[in-house]
Amino acid sequence: MLQEYKKRLMRILFLSVAILCFTLPSNAFAEEVLKIGGTGCALGSIKILAGAFEKAHPGIEVTVLRSLGSGGAIKAASKNAIDIGISSRALKGKEKKPGLTVIEYARTPFVFVTNKDVNISDVTTEEIIRIYRGEKKTWPDGKRLRTLLRPLMDTEMQIIKKISPEVNKAIEIALSRHGMLIALTAQENVNNIERTPGAFGACTLTQVIAERRPLKILSYNGIIPSTKNLSNGSYPLFMPLLIVTNKSNSVPVRKFLSFVKSTEGIRILEKTGNLVIIR
Repeated sequence: MLQEYKKRLMRILFLSVAILCFTLPSNAFAEEVLKIGGTGCALGSIKILAGAFEKAHPGIEVTVLRSLGSGGAIKAASKNAIDIGISSRALKGKEKKPGLTVIEYARTPFVFVTNKDVNISDVTTEEIIRIYRGEKKTWPDGKRLRTLLRPLMDTEMQIIKKISPEVNKAIEIALSRHGMLIALTAQENVNNIERTPGAFGACTLTQVIAERRPLKILSYNGIIPSTKNLSNGSYPLFMPLLIVTNKSNSVPVRKFLSFVKSTEGIRILEKTGNLVIIR
């Protein structure tokens, strides 16, 4: 199974590199092209931002690449292969290279979700433990419960593991079980949840809203995952979203960053499930 995941990951990386190398502007009248890539959970809202930015700046075309992941975005930004990287985590040791600028622009509630056919509206920490341990096998109406996962080191799994030591152990048990469906990208993850009857998984609020995903968002321990509840501290789970650029960034990059902080940019981010940090 591990070899198959590695093969799939290599295929995804190959396609991403190909896009980085060969993507050409579709707008022949654009004077400049701005390339953005990064964590898949934020790309939906970034595409909406990009569309509004292009209307305000007709001489600049924005190309939003398919999911590179946070690590891929950081590496690509450091090598100037893309202009702006979007990361769901802080930079790690060797990623902290001279010349990189990192700005947290938003936080989005991290949510537990199910396939739309599941007849529940809330999940508790105790239920999450039982689900990941494999002890809870059916939903209240008798439908089979199918647990969908992300790789251990992905930000999504790290957020869940930090809920409690018991949840941490339950995640390790889930990942060790044979035959579990593990998605390598954020888009593959929500696709799997959409297509799998009885599916249970996790993603970000902004991805569900911006991509208009027909998933059932669950309240957690009775608290609705909203930006308001994230802001007032009642909802505890969130994913940070960071912009990574090279200090030698271009005029289009600076214009895009200004747009993100503008009234219109903030409105778009808030409408797509983000608590805006950058001002």
